[in-house]
Amino acid sequence: MNARLSCLASAALACVTLALPTQAAPTFVNGLTIPGSTGDQFGTSVNDGRLGMFSDIYYDRNRHEWWGLSDRGPGGGTLNYDTRVQRFSLDVDFNTGAISNFQVQQTIKFSNASGTYNGIAPSPTNLLGNAFDPEGLVINPRNGHLLVSDEYGPSLYEFDRSGALVKTYTPPANLVPRNAGDVPNYASDAGNTLGKRTNRGFEGLAISPDGQFVYAQLQSAALDEGGGNGSSSRIVKFDTASGAAVAQYAYYLQAATQGRGTSALVALGDERFLVLERNNRGVGAGSDLASPIKSVYQIDLTGATDVSGVVLPNAESNLPLGTVAVTKGATPFLDLAADTLPELGLSPEKWEGLAVGPQLADGSYLLLAGNDNDYSVTQNGSNVQFDVYFNPTTQARLQCDLGSATNCYTLASNGTTVGSTNLGDLPAGYALIPGVLHAYKVSAADLGGYTTPVPEPESYALMLAGLGLVGWMAKRQARPSSLRG
Repeated sequence: MNARLSCLASAALACVTLALPTQAAPTFVNGLTIPGSTGDQFGTSVNDGRLGMFSDIYYDRNRHEWWGLSDRGPGGGTLNYDTRVQRFSLDVDFNTGAISNFQVQQTIKFSNASGTYNGIAPSPTNLLGNAFDPEGLVINPRNGHLLVSDEYGPSLYEFDRSGALVKTYTPPANLVPRNAGDVPNYASDAGNTLGKRTNRGFEGLAISPDGQFVYAQLQSAALDEGGGNGSSSRIVKFDTASGAAVAQYAYYLQAATQGRGTSALVALGDERFLVLERNNRGVGAGSDLASPIKSVYQIDLTGATDVSGVVLPNAESNLPLGTVAVTKGATPFLDLAADTLPELGLSPEKWEGLAVGPQLADGSYLLLAGNDNDYSVTQNGSNVQFDVYFNPTTQARLQCDLGSATNCYTLASNGTTVGSTNLGDLPAGYALIPGVLHAYKVSAADLGGYTTPVPEPESYALMLAGLGLVGWMAKRQARPSSLRG
């Protein structure tokens, strides 16, 4: 709702009305597709090189760098995959906001003292070990370190710019997936009755402009807060200095059907954010194609109650008296499914990356959205992998032998039913599901007054030194020539 009546219980009931300003929707500029076969700096092998595209996107304003994060790999947590992040370049027309020429510039694998973080699910299931399913990415403007959220834990890690672990943040105990005896199972929901659901951990990640706090958001409701039928989510506020969680806030989805959840969180200021909600429909490796919903909302944490000790009800209206959820726009700020590219003809299923990019010539900003294409791979119950191909003209999908485009079978529009007839080699008109990037143009006013991240101390010192040199040169040039030494 645009305005929320938040009432605090006391002898005399005090009520405060909070409102989000009305903004115009961003303007779609253009989009581009990235072939599903595109590789990173380790090659194009499906399980060690093929891009998983964009589980998240971040623009490092201090270095003018784009970063793209992929998840645990094409094996769905059952096959080895060294988790990684890509630094990429993108040509931007600063007059129009149009984008072109995506190129991977650097691939960094995540590691700690014991080795590389891997996408395989935790085993034994009560210990995380090096299991890692990265979903959210930000860069701390204070030190340039990469902060990455994870779905298995849910976890939050800090890495240096080579991908080496620097710090492990402490997740709230109430979010750890566990049974009634407090024994965790990080690998699946089996036996768990409390905490986050499997594959529904920390999805979105945002950082305050000064780098003091980082915010991680659960994809959807915890097991003890409705599970698959729940409409709540939690935004957890962490202190970047201590690594401790200092608050939790209640966020409510538009609905709980069709696997809905949040996929991205973007800071616009200290209290204001963009949140991307989506269902599990659209073009994907195993999705239903019908009725994709991909909505971006503006939210404000001002006045929201810390719900660290509150079990969230399924409906926001049933929150305990005096407990206030985050303020959320009544209608979407942006509909990502409204604009489609010829290479798909439909919306991608997994819009997951969202970032405010560079400022354009007229003072507006580039807003960039990207999809997770699941490496354009599916697999059966025996962990046999298949490439998934899509025909944008017929909107048909085929699954074929991995890497060979042979022994192809139809994949029904529901994304799960496989045909019984071997069609042989891949017919013409099909391609691996691509990565997709959409460019939008949005004014600072429409973002509610965007606050850019502060420069790193080193960058700020260099900037001040540069300004001092400019001033000195100007004063020197202003002196009479007879006084110049």
